[in-house]
Amino acid sequence: MTRVIKAAPLSAEAFAPYGDVIEASEKTKKISINYGNTTRFHDLMKVDVADEDGEPCVSIFRSTPLTLPITIKLMEYHPFGSQAFIPLGHEPYLLVVANAGDFNANKIKAFIARSDQGVNYHKGTWHHFSLALNHTSDFLVLDRKGEGNNCVEYALPVDEQVIITF
Repeated sequence: MTRVIKAAPLSAEAFAPYGDVIEASEKTKKISINYGNTTRFHDLMKVDVADEDGEPCVSIFRSTPLTLPITIKLMEYHPFGSQAFIPLGHEPYLLVVANAGDFNANKIKAFIARSDQGVNYHKGTWHHFSLALNHTSDFLVLDRKGEGNNCVEYALPVDEQVIITF
C-alpha cells in the first residue's frame, strides 16, 4: 500500500539534517553595508562542490508542476557536491528529501517552501527533482560542474512510492 505524507512548512530546524534553508531570517547574521543602505544576510550556506576537482556552476532551472496528487517515484542525490535552489518568482514549491546514506523510503519527508526561501541540499542528501507547485517556476541553481557522475537516481518500486498531501 502506498504511504501518504503530509508536507510540512519549511523551517531551518526541520530541514537541518538535509541541508540549509536560504532566507533573510532574524536568526541570520546581519551586516550593514553600502553606507547603511543595505543589510547583508551573511553566510547562508556552505557551497560544497570541490570533490573530484569540481567547480561552482550557476544555472536556471525552469520547473513545470506535476499533476496532483504528487506520487514520488524517483529520488536522487549528488555524491560530489551540494546543490542550492533559490526561487526566482513568487510561488511556493515542494521539497521531498531523505537522509544521506542508504536510501530508506520510510524516512522520506516533504516540506512546502515559501517563495522567499531557498534550500541547499548537502552533498549526498536524497531529494526529488525540483517540484514547482501552482505554476511553471524558475530557480537559480548553484551546484557542481566537473568530471564524474554527480547525479545518482533511484526509481522507487511501487511498495516504496509515496503520495504527498498538503
